Amino acid sequence: MTTAEKLLLTILMTLTTLAPSTAQYKLIWADEFDYDGAPDPNVWQPEKGFTRNHEDQWYQGENAYCKGGYLIIEAKKERVKNPRYVAGSSNWKESREYAEYTSASIITRGKKSFQYGRFEMRAKIDTRSGLWPAFWTLGEKGEWPDNGEIDIMEFYRGMLLANLAWGSTERYKPIWNSNKKQINTFQDADWSSKFHVWRMDWDENSVKIYVDDELLASQDQAKAVNAKNKDITPFKQPHYILLGLALGGDNGGDLSKTDFPARFEVDYVRIYQKQ
Repeated sequence: MTTAEKLLLTILMTLTTLAPSTAQYKLIWADEFDYDGAPDPNVWQPEKGFTRNHEDQWYQGENAYCKGGYLIIEAKKERVKNPRYVAGSSNWKESREYAEYTSASIITRGKKSFQYGRFEMRAKIDTRSGLWPAFWTLGEKGEWPDNGEIDIMEFYRGMLLANLAWGSTERYKPIWNSNKKQINTFQDADWSSKFHVWRMDWDENSVKIYVDDELLASQDQAKAVNAKNKDITPFKQPHYILLGLALGGDNGGDLSKTDFPARFEVDYVRIYQKQ
């Protein structure tokens, strides 16, 4: 989508002549990625190294860049030495002397966070084996999962996922509202080569997640309460945004037959709130 087309769409989305479900929202922030180079450092910071879920990639900032009006998160097959390596360690972040892949995850923690509104991303995801792209949010306060996790877009092993997680009675053990949709059910052989729009509508009463206006998940706020740490409200606090392309690990699947590089391409991220 060109810069002019994006601008026109933004204007149209804020006009009160639109359908009532959209007209009640006003654009409050967006990154259109209409610049070249690293993602805006005033908004995004890169994660570094081995991070979560026993994933295979080494996260580094240079694998995320803006070009031609898009944010490109690129995964590569390349060996990187792990500076935290400890021979014989039982910690998975230390036991690997090398990472065999690199990729990127960029987050807005400490720079941009939002409570309630319409979160929207237009993107194209690579759906080959072993790839695990995601557009998600985490609450600012509390440790995971008490802080609340919302997976607006997550993909692995042929499935789109739209999930929410919050705290149970056990530390680090979440309660999940997990929803899966096989991409072959879209009955579109070219689905993976196209851009799609993922959206979350979030207010004090509910969280709803969509792809191309199809509802994937819905959660009643009254039922999404931490079982133990009730002083922390998982979905009634500001959340920050994460965009990343993970590889393998606990859920990503087999990487052995996937050619690299692989790309997660984002046209824009926009946040609307009710007027």
